[in-house]
Amino acid sequence: MVKEFGNKNYWALILGGSSGLGLATAQKLANHGMNICVIYRAPRVHEAQIQNEFKDITQNGVEFLAFNVDALSPVKRNEVIKTLQTKFKENGSIKVLVHSIAKGNLKPMVDVNNLTLNNQDFLLTINAMAISLYDWTQAILEAKLFCEDARVISFTSEGNSKAWRGYAAVSAAKTTLEAITRNIALEMAPFGIKANCVQAGVTDTASFRGIPGHEHLKEMALKRNPSHKLTSPQDVANVVYLLTKDEASWINGSIITVDGGEHLR
Repeated sequence: MVKEFGNKNYWALILGGSSGLGLATAQKLANHGMNICVIYRAPRVHEAQIQNEFKDITQNGVEFLAFNVDALSPVKRNEVIKTLQTKFKENGSIKVLVHSIAKGNLKPMVDVNNLTLNNQDFLLTINAMAISLYDWTQAILEAKLFCEDARVISFTSEGNSKAWRGYAAVSAAKTTLEAITRNIALEMAPFGIKANCVQAGVTDTASFRGIPGHEHLKEMALKRNPSHKLTSPQDVANVVYLLTKDEASWINGSIITVDGGEHLR
């Protein structure tokens, strides 16, 4: 395998990289020689399994850092940034920031038990799944940790334009995420930053299985997809990798659909 990022001391900072799309992306980029820093939040009971998954990253001969901290905490964010500044010194830099935080409220708007969305549910979800992208991008830019040709990549979904019961808060967060991405692409272009969203098809991850009615969504996706397959985390990670390459330097402010044609019908 070609390790085009080897010996360049490039780093990928992945928010939410202990499972699903984030983990697959970390593994893919490490395969091509990029150093990896993962920010994740998990209870102790899952720590052994997560560390086992991380072994696939470290076996690629790249440098690896992992922080089990709250990525939404300004204090923890600053601590991570300071650690990276010390680690990089004059040599390292962040080639790509990948936002894969899946922390949203999945309450319906109407429910017989009155377990319905409220204002705070929307605010918490939008902050976690959208505004945090800007917070981290701004912090990395101010710390001068981005390389000269950096990429900011986040994950959106078809819920950005379709309504699913229980998905209102996440849907609002995804559209906010896309709006923030477009403005990062516009306003931070002078600093060499390109920002894009990857819209994955239905992918059977732990986050997806938390969506009310996910089995029905999965069934419909299999029918809609021309290949009658679900999108895999590796399918998405492959596209993130492509977006980090030099040849992708002119892709900016886009929403890139990665679903094998699922959106066609």
